[in-house]
Amino acid sequence: MALSGPAVRRLLEAGDGDAALLYIAVVQNRGAMDGEKVRARLKWDGPRFRRALEALAGLELVGLPGPAAPPEPEEKPAEYTRADLARALEGGEFAALTGAVEEKLGKRLTTPDLAALLGLYDQLGLPADVIFLLVGFCAERTAARFGPGRRPTMRQIEREGYTWARLGLMDQESAAAYIRDSQRRRESIPRLMGLLGLGDRKPGPSEERYLAEWSGMGFEDEALELAYDKTILKCKELKWAYMHKILSSWHQKGLHTLAQVREGDRPASPRQQRQKRPQDDGAPLADMARMERYRRQLNETKEGQ
Repeated sequence: MALSGPAVRRLLEAGDGDAALLYIAVVQNRGAMDGEKVRARLKWDGPRFRRALEALAGLELVGLPGPAAPPEPEEKPAEYTRADLARALEGGEFAALTGAVEEKLGKRLTTPDLAALLGLYDQLGLPADVIFLLVGFCAERTAARFGPGRRPTMRQIEREGYTWARLGLMDQESAAAYIRDSQRRRESIPRLMGLLGLGDRKPGPSEERYLAEWSGMGFEDEALELAYDKTILKCKELKWAYMHKILSSWHQKGLHTLAQVREGDRPASPRQQRQKRPQDDGAPLADMARMERYRRQLNETKEGQ
């Protein structure tokens, strides 16, 4: 295993032991940033791993991952037999839901499709009206991404359904609010692409996730432009992970407008740095005690003379 000279110099200048250990682990892993594998190898908890990862990203030795796509369902979907499906389709709410979903998707649902739909209704407990909103949401999102006429698969709808269940979207009101927020973010993406000088092309999946998350953070355009300028000055090109790191830092500090960023993200003055520097509270008291003993000894010496 060999470390490059520039990387070693950056690590030594940073003086961060955890960052150095993490970099060695990544290099030993053939340069692959497999977070779970590397963290298990180092036996670190999540916060320690994340802090070291951010330190390495700040040294531009690794890249931070983009906002994650919705995770796969954590639970194994229930398995339904043909008899189970037949009983569910005998009448009532699920039968009506099935017909509405088939009409929305413009196709007859297959047996696996019906099993996935029944899992949302029976296993997750999503109400029928919420499932119908879910299907419409997925259909509109797919058409927006891939063009009119494209429809989502039931597998995609199922994955989004698990996300809704985890978010607690179990009624029309909360589901509708989520849809409105997602729509607002999606509609802002072309404008943000133009703001970053990327033209009118469609963003890739990772780019879209970044843009949607930044839109959800509530930044004004001027703040985004400043983060973009800082990224270009530092990296000489748009590096999404670097810009995301800047914006995430501002978001955590509650800085979302240009005025807030300029006021709240200033480098600390030398006086402020001295004030923030940790001090040993016991040291001044110990020094005073020593001075007092020295003063008494000096007085006793003078009296003896």
